[in-house]
Amino acid sequence: MESIKLNTASQSFLPTARCLLPTLLCLVLAVSFSAGAFAQTAKPSAQGTDFQSVIARQASLVTEFDINGLKVLVKRREASQTVAVGLYIRGGSENLTAGNAGIEALMLDVASEASTSFPRERMRKETSHMGTVIGGSSSYDYSVLSMASTRANFDRSWEIFTDVALHPTFDKTEFQLAQSRIVAGLRQAADEPDSYLQLLQEKVAYVGHPYLNKPEGTPESISSLTADDLRAYHQKIMQTSRLLLVIVGDVDPATIKTRLNASFGKLPRGDYKPQMPPPLAFAASTVDVTSRDLPTNYVEGMFTAPPVTSPDIYPMRVASSILRDRVFEEVRVKRNLSYAPDAFLRNQSANIGGLYVTAVDANQAVRVMLNEISRLQHEPISQDDITAVIAQFLTSYYMGQETNAAQANELAQYELIGGGWRNSLVFLERLRAVTPADVQRVTQKYMRNIRFVVLGNPNQIDKTVFTGQAGN
Repeated sequence: MESIKLNTASQSFLPTARCLLPTLLCLVLAVSFSAGAFAQTAKPSAQGTDFQSVIARQASLVTEFDINGLKVLVKRREASQTVAVGLYIRGGSENLTAGNAGIEALMLDVASEASTSFPRERMRKETSHMGTVIGGSSSYDYSVLSMASTRANFDRSWEIFTDVALHPTFDKTEFQLAQSRIVAGLRQAADEPDSYLQLLQEKVAYVGHPYLNKPEGTPESISSLTADDLRAYHQKIMQTSRLLLVIVGDVDPATIKTRLNASFGKLPRGDYKPQMPPPLAFAASTVDVTSRDLPTNYVEGMFTAPPVTSPDIYPMRVASSILRDRVFEEVRVKRNLSYAPDAFLRNQSANIGGLYVTAVDANQAVRVMLNEISRLQHEPISQDDITAVIAQFLTSYYMGQETNAAQANELAQYELIGGGWRNSLVFLERLRAVTPADVQRVTQKYMRNIRFVVLGNPNQIDKTVFTGQAGN
C-alpha cells in the first residue's frame, strides 16, 4: 500500500543509499522512454510543442477549489486502484519554538491512533481489514496527515480520515506510548554517526534561523509536552487558512467538494498568513570538529542554495548532479578514499546543498571534492554534460511519479513552497533551458563559504584544507 512521504529535510542520508546512487543513475540512463512524449528529443522545436501539450493535459487533470478558506487540489487519475490524501499544515518550523519543537509531529502521530468515532481497536481493525494506512510526518516547511487506501474502500477510509483529522481523542495512554517511543528514538540518534552528523549540521547551518526548531523535536522538548498541550495545539492549528488538502486518484471532485462542505468546511477560517522563512546566509567557510572514537571521519559541508521558487534552482540541480558524479569518480573510483562520497541538493524553502564523505584521510578527500567545485566554477561544461543530466532527471522523474502518493506530495510541495502547483508541471521544460553558462554562474554564486562539520578524530583534521578554498 502506498503512503504519502515527505521530502523531509532533516532525515539522515544513509550510507547504503549514498553508495548505490551512482549505480542507480547508470541504470536510469539505460532506460528507454521511446513511447513517452518527453522522450522525443530529436527536434527541439517539436519537443517544445510536446512539452506544452503534456503540461496542458496534466493541468487539466487537476481541479482546484476553495472550501471556506481551505484550498483543495484534486487530481483525477482514471482507472487508478488507489487513492492518496494529504492534509497539509502550513508553516513547519515557523510554527514551533525551542520549547515545543516536535509538537506538530507528535500531534499527528497520536491523532492517527484513535478518534472519537473510531477508538484505537476499532480503527486498527477496520484499517487493517481494508488495507488503509493513515499516518503523519513533518518537515521544516510543512507537516501532513496522510491516508492511502484502495479505491474500493475509499468512502469508508475517508470517514475514518476525517474523524482522525477533526476529532482525535489524544488518549493519555496512547500519548505516553508515542512520547516514550519518540524520545527514545531521538536519544538514539546520537549513537549512530550519520544521524549524529545531521544533528551537528543543523546546529551549524541553522543557527539563528527558524529551522533550528527541529520538526521532530528534541528529547527535552518532547518530554515536556502533555496530552493537553496536543489538544490545545490541535485546536489552534485546525483553521482552514492554515491547511491544504490534496487528493489524487479516481475520485470525483464534485463529490469531494460536497463531503468537504459537511466536514472540513465547518472549521474556522482563521487569519493565518503564510510566511516564508528567511534565506540562509553563510559569510565564510567554517569547520566544526566533534571528537568521537570512530574508524573513519564523517564529514558534511553545506552551502546555501536557491529555494524551489528561484529560477536558479534548475541550473543548480544540473550543477549538483554533475558535481555528485565527479566526486564519486575522483574520490572513490580513482583514489579509493571513501566508499560513499556524495554531493546533494535539498528541497527546502530556505535551501542548502553540500558535500558528504566518510574517510580515514578526510583532508585528502575534502581537498579533492573542493577541487571539483573549483573545476565547475572555472571550467565550462559542455552541452552534452547537461543533456546527460536531463536524461537522468527525465527517467528518475517519471519513476518517482508512479504512485498517487508521490504525485500528491509533488503538488503539495510546489503549492506550499514552490510558487504554486502548476510549477510542478514545468520542471522538465525549465531544466531543458539550462545552459553551460548558467551552470558555471550558479556554481560560482552558491558553492562557496562552505560550513563543514566533522565527527571523528580532531588530530586528523587540517582545518586549513576545509576553509582555504571554494569562496574564501
